[in-house]
Amino acid sequence: MAFAFVFPGQGSQSVGMMAAYGDTPVIRACFDEASAALGEDLWQMVCEGPAERLALTVNTQPLMLTAGVAVYRAWCEAGGPLPELVAGHSLGEYSALVAAGALAFADAVPLVRLRAAAMQEAVPQGEGAMAALLGLEADQVREVCAEAAQGEVVEAANLNAPGQIVIAGKADAVARAIELARSRGAKRAVQLPVSAPFHCALMRPAAERLEQRLQEITLNRPEIPVLNNVDVRCEEDPERIRDALVRQAYSPVRWIETVQAIAAKGISQVYECGPGKVLAGMTRRIDKSLQGGAIADAEGLSQAIAAAGG
Repeated sequence: MAFAFVFPGQGSQSVGMMAAYGDTPVIRACFDEASAALGEDLWQMVCEGPAERLALTVNTQPLMLTAGVAVYRAWCEAGGPLPELVAGHSLGEYSALVAAGALAFADAVPLVRLRAAAMQEAVPQGEGAMAALLGLEADQVREVCAEAAQGEVVEAANLNAPGQIVIAGKADAVARAIELARSRGAKRAVQLPVSAPFHCALMRPAAERLEQRLQEITLNRPEIPVLNNVDVRCEEDPERIRDALVRQAYSPVRWIETVQAIAAKGISQVYECGPGKVLAGMTRRIDKSLQGGAIADAEGLSQAIAAAGG
């Protein structure tokens, strides 16, 4: 049966998250490679924390990239077949590009650390915010944002699942949007504990820095199709991949459409490749016909390989 891998992004990290995979040398080797690329011991960080250290964007992004790639390498070493397609949620798209052979892992690790720093520095602490709005659909959220903006930026940032949308922008505009969403019948509207307003127009300065670094990095044609966040397209041309990564930084993550596009390609199984089960839950909410689950531990890895025919 045709299957796809989706890679998690920021928010799925936790102290000790790799212990669930047991003593897997290929996973440890992947973290050693990432640590060498950064000059910092990521394995110690992920094993010992503390959680506050993992939650820093400049640490979260390289850690989650490495975790996703490590689990993918463990899959391959265990005899798992190649997926028909890969995708990743926000940062997870970089893991997908590494898995597809489009981006070298040694280049990806320092690249996502720069991406994280650029995003963090694009908006001074406290000036931006993000909020989760539950129970409103995309058109309703856009209407709320348009009314709440009052000349400031507030936009849909993560279209995660039906009735589960995250907004981002200036702190005051986000606060207004929260109140408006509640008045429009949102089941829940709450500000998120994040350090920057990701995936909105305020991230354009970060995108410019990212673009400069991307020009210095070699990208290849993917060996496996990669469905991107920003256009929900599979690009083969390295220049178009580079352009999509730049725009991704300040554009919404179109995850609902991404999962729908995976299903439309005739893929019947979707596996979340990496720690956590956030994307697996979203997949079920978006399209109940899709089978699969999360490769969040050693047992999940074995079960997924068996289900995929490995």
